[in-house]
Amino acid sequence: MLGETDLFRVFVDDRFGGLTDGTPIMNMVIVTEELSRACAGIALAFAGTALGAIPIILSGNDEQKQRWLPDVAAGKKLAAFALTEPQAGSDAAAVRTTAIRDGNHYVLNGTKQWITNGGEAELYSVIALTNPAKGDCRVPVENCLAREGTGFITAMKTFDVSRPGVGAQAVGIAQGAFDLALEYACTRRQFDAPIGSFQGLRFMIADMAMKIEAARALVYATARHVDRQPKERPTLYAAMAKCFASDVAMDVSVDAVQIFGGYGYMHDYPIEKYMRDAKITQIYEGTNQIQREEISKVLIGGFHSRRSATARAA
Repeated sequence: MLGETDLFRVFVDDRFGGLTDGTPIMNMVIVTEELSRACAGIALAFAGTALGAIPIILSGNDEQKQRWLPDVAAGKKLAAFALTEPQAGSDAAAVRTTAIRDGNHYVLNGTKQWITNGGEAELYSVIALTNPAKGDCRVPVENCLAREGTGFITAMKTFDVSRPGVGAQAVGIAQGAFDLALEYACTRRQFDAPIGSFQGLRFMIADMAMKIEAARALVYATARHVDRQPKERPTLYAAMAKCFASDVAMDVSVDAVQIFGGYGYMHDYPIEKYMRDAKITQIYEGTNQIQREEISKVLIGGFHSRRSATARAA
């Protein structure tokens, strides 16, 4: 269905079968948000394919892009980004999967886990070490993105671009949970009145709405920044957008369950799924603790750089 509606084309350049008008990340963000508003799982199939394609978009040569991106854009092939391993989650530099040159192929050996679209995707962007080891998966040399030794850099640049997408998923989840909670508050009656008439609950609704709009504004601003400044690393803003929006999604979905009361805890109502979906946005593509570390590292590093520059000028 996603392919039939051309949604995968929105983040691919028109030279390779896409529809992008120079705003691929903003396009991806909007689609991810709207899909997540209804179902975060379906949204993840879309966003996971974007994540798998971004390394090709960032580091692939024109021949590689022409070979792989048209099928992604047409929805003929799902993509996946294979970084995480049993011992390498937040510590992405701890990957042990190896890629050893053997003639015109690389031989891959290792274990990846928690790979979105894993098993369903036909195109995988795999992060591996080029160290000697025995392997069992052969990959043509021409499939190597950029050059050996740049995989970690490509992975980090990929997260800079993809994290606003996680923020958008979080915003969509929060909006979907809010929509259901608002409807329930207006229709559920207790003490001969809609529960939405009670001040304590009305304040909850107001706070939920404000948080969602703030998160959406930050995610959209970050996406626009990434599109307009493609040569600039947006690490700071990408981390902020992902971290803030996912925290908002968790807060809003928990409040939504509270508004539903006991029904919110039951599978009979969809609101409990929104809360479970919100939680994962605080974890994948870097936990929110990692995001706060990234944010503080950029800010503190920037302060010391400016201080050193001022001292040299004096």
